Amino acid sequence: MKTSTPEKFRRIAVLVLSISLLVCVPPSKSPAADKPKAADLVTEGQKIDLDSRRYEGLFKELRLRYDFDRKYLNRVFSGVSIKKRVLERMDAQYEALPYYRYRPIFITEGRIRKGREKLEEHKELLDRVEKEFGVERKIIIAIWGIESHYGDHEGSLQLFRTLNTLYDAYPRRRTFYRKQLIHFLLLCRENDVDPHSVKGSYGGAFGQTQFIPSSFREYARDFDNDGKRDVWHSVPDILASIANYLHRFHWVYGAPIYHGIGSELKCQTLKNAYSLGRKGKVTRKQVMSAQDIQIPPSPDQKKLTVVGLEQKDGETRFVAGYPNFQAITAWNHSNHYAMAVTELAEKF
Repeated sequence: MKTSTPEKFRRIAVLVLSISLLVCVPPSKSPAADKPKAADLVTEGQKIDLDSRRYEGLFKELRLRYDFDRKYLNRVFSGVSIKKRVLERMDAQYEALPYYRYRPIFITEGRIRKGREKLEEHKELLDRVEKEFGVERKIIIAIWGIESHYGDHEGSLQLFRTLNTLYDAYPRRRTFYRKQLIHFLLLCRENDVDPHSVKGSYGGAFGQTQFIPSSFREYARDFDNDGKRDVWHSVPDILASIANYLHRFHWVYGAPIYHGIGSELKCQTLKNAYSLGRKGKVTRKQVMSAQDIQIPPSPDQKKLTVVGLEQKDGETRFVAGYPNFQAITAWNHSNHYAMAVTELAEKF
């Protein structure tokens, strides 16, 4: 049946009204937008419930697997409370900044000047460290400078409280910080250290190396041969421990760290690798073919990562991260961090 002209107009009007209503209705917020942050769910100084299943399980493992005495655990954990600032800092880390804002935080005239002074001051020590571990001294000093400003800033938070705060009240990294809490108690026992005496950062790192507890136990070295691995006061131990970490992650002396590959990725393979971050790998041949450039060989033909560094003008500077670059990201998973270390070392 043929529709009359007035009926057509009525239907069109209803359709237009329906569309306008859909357009005008504000989009509903995603659940993630309303989800409170970890710091919003606690109060400063809130006592941690040591009778919770979480802590009962932790104490059981500490007693049965690591032979900690129950009385010792009761004493050490007594009165432990939440440090809200730790949770606030965890949700506002520097690594989330674009690179043009991240870089100036760490590459400063003061750090450059002091790094040059340290290179001269510890020349003979660095000769020995380089010879034993095969890591360039400028990289070692750059990491020392970025981690603790050559020992001037080791962190002011009580580390034991920090680790408990992150284990109890930061669900996203709870498993990780449970492991670090155990490692911390073990290293305190092994080195005759009072757990309440150690200061560190909001992320659970400490000393001039800013090792997390598991890294200290695995990579710290006694290079002054005094029977202690002292990353707080012994410069030989500090520099050797940094070098040992990179050595253990297959640093190759004299090999490239990165190479620029332009401001645009010209094939999907490179774009895919870039989207995967430090886990995305491509061959040197793939990079050269896609970007139509020549870049240095990679040790043992190992694959490269694709790193994007945001610039102030809105462009992105892309570089290929060689295995040495990847060794730095084993220390700190941020590509921004690895690039800042490398560029600070270049400034020396």
